[in-house]
Amino acid sequence: MSVPAPETRPPTPIGAAPSARLRRFGPTAIKTRANAVTLTRLLFTIPVLMLVIDRDHGTNWAIFTGWLVLWITDGIDGWIARRDGTTRSGAFLDPLADKILVLGGLVTLAARGDLDWEPVTIIVVRELGVSLYRSFEGRRGVSLPARRLGKWKANAQFLAVALVLLPPTADTTWLHRAALWTAVALTVVSAVDLYWAHRRDGRRQVSHAL
Repeated sequence: MSVPAPETRPPTPIGAAPSARLRRFGPTAIKTRANAVTLTRLLFTIPVLMLVIDRDHGTNWAIFTGWLVLWITDGIDGWIARRDGTTRSGAFLDPLADKILVLGGLVTLAARGDLDWEPVTIIVVRELGVSLYRSFEGRRGVSLPARRLGKWKANAQFLAVALVLLPPTADTTWLHRAALWTAVALTVVSAVDLYWAHRRDGRRQVSHAL
């Protein structure tokens, strides 16, 4: 009587998504650790922005620290999601929380006169435009994954706000403008990169179907 050979499985490629056995949460899960961090960031965005509005009493380390903590949590929830498994709810909530935070910070500082309206307007229009584009493609069942340039763009936007809030650089106008226009450049380039990557992937899918 022969003994059946044990079942073997191919090794999981480095960087691949977690397998079903390793995933803590399925793609339809809502109550996840990553979402908890994201919702916490979203909840604390409002009081931090209110403190930014009331900066007439002087920039202080508390405001900058609050902004820095919110910035750091953006990386934490992404790291947790990659460990536990990404979800559709997280794919919606995380960019929403990011946009509310960074656009709220930029618009608030522009309204106070700390930043110029022109670059801030470009960033706002780009972010809203890409969000509408993602929503349109999502209704067609097409997913637009985040690109590396998009991460650089987001960090540049966070940094532009942070330099205004950081007490040692709060009055360095030329540095604020340089950081903001750098963020604008990355914002525009990342939008073009996302569009062409989507077009290229679409052509590949069509060629494979043929």
